Amino acid sequence: MTARFQRLLLIIFSLIFLATAILLILFNSKKNLIFFYTPTELLNSNTEINKKIRIGGFVKKKSIINKGNNEYSFIITDLKNSLSVSYKGILPDMFKEEQGAVIEGIFLKDNRIKASTVFAKHDENYMPASIKNELENQKYWKKKYK
Repeated sequence: MTARFQRLLLIIFSLIFLATAILLILFNSKKNLIFFYTPTELLNSNTEINKKIRIGGFVKKKSIINKGNNEYSFIITDLKNSLSVSYKGILPDMFKEEQGAVIEGIFLKDNRIKASTVFAKHDENYMPASIKNELENQKYWKKKYK
């Protein structure tokens, strides 16, 4: 074999190896992606029942019900459609009415979601109260947020 032919084989095997690696990465990431829906998008899509989904929206005012034993039910909305959510566990500190939330769980019949994880969202102006108070005491805090 000549050196030129060996280089050609090395390049061909490298390209095959690289293509195989890229295909494996893409195939495995497709299986593990969970798409983010709003309630309207979820209701308009043909999502299968008992499928794991991730949904985002606002927690409807006066919809949080504490059933005891860390069991909660609430309604998530995008101001067009709403979905009922049931969750067993400790809710995040930032979780409250009329705030953004992302719910990960299983889509059930009757437009309900059995949540396994609840993420609370906040805007760029959020600052924990303890840090805000410390900055105010040092007269460094100037902005007045809600």
